[in-house]
Amino acid sequence: MLHVAQGYSLRETAVRAKLAKWVDVSDVALLKRLRNGEEWLRSLCIELFRQNGVARLEDAGTAPIRIVDGTIVREPGKTGSQWRILYSLRLPSLICDFFDVTAVIGQGTGESLNRLPVVPHELILADAGYCSIAGIEHVRQQGADVLLRVNPQSFVPFSPQGSRISLLPHLRTLSKTGQCGEWRVILRGQDSSFEGRLCALRKNDNAVEQARRRLHQRASKKQMITRPETVELAKYVLLFTTKFSGSTAQVLEFYRMRWQIELAV
Repeated sequence: MLHVAQGYSLRETAVRAKLAKWVDVSDVALLKRLRNGEEWLRSLCIELFRQNGVARLEDAGTAPIRIVDGTIVREPGKTGSQWRILYSLRLPSLICDFFDVTAVIGQGTGESLNRLPVVPHELILADAGYCSIAGIEHVRQQGADVLLRVNPQSFVPFSPQGSRISLLPHLRTLSKTGQCGEWRVILRGQDSSFEGRLCALRKNDNAVEQARRRLHQRASKKQMITRPETVELAKYVLLFTTKFSGSTAQVLEFYRMRWQIELAV
């Protein structure tokens, strides 16, 4: 627990355990014990996940659940070469079932669900970096479903009647903190159209202020001007899903399980 929960290095953990007269063990021996206890530690994590998770896996039915994310790693040394990793984690086992390493720039190297092998009937959770019409269409064409954080810059929804939907007029109806809303929308891909649910949550004041601060920091770093519409959109959590039988609040809670991959990557 000193190593995992407190973030101490193996060497510091061994020293603290010895000073506390708990156990006299070297950092190398501690590492070996952790490796030998991998499955036991995994079972603890899974049970904690089931007991304390923001949503129950049973809410999603029997569909396999995967979380997808990516990260960039830099090689040590003077070259500073960078590589992009695409990573997929399965729930509730918390086991990686796919990863891909590519260059950072070039065709087919960006954050996209098109790079992911998809199995029919599974549900894929991903953040806003993977919210592209082409990526969602790729998943739907394989017979699977998505639950994604919406990127308003690339998300173009239409009403069932065929008219384009403007997000802010709908979101402004959520005037109270914690208020949820949902709208049926149609996305138009290159080869097909598909229906889904646009779910929204009005953030509290602290969360809104943090989101605005990040926007201004990013704009300052890139020497850009943040549009007023972008600042207003930061008041809301926006999700899109093609499959979920629960309420809007349950969809929003279920998406919070995506954070598990942030702890793993």
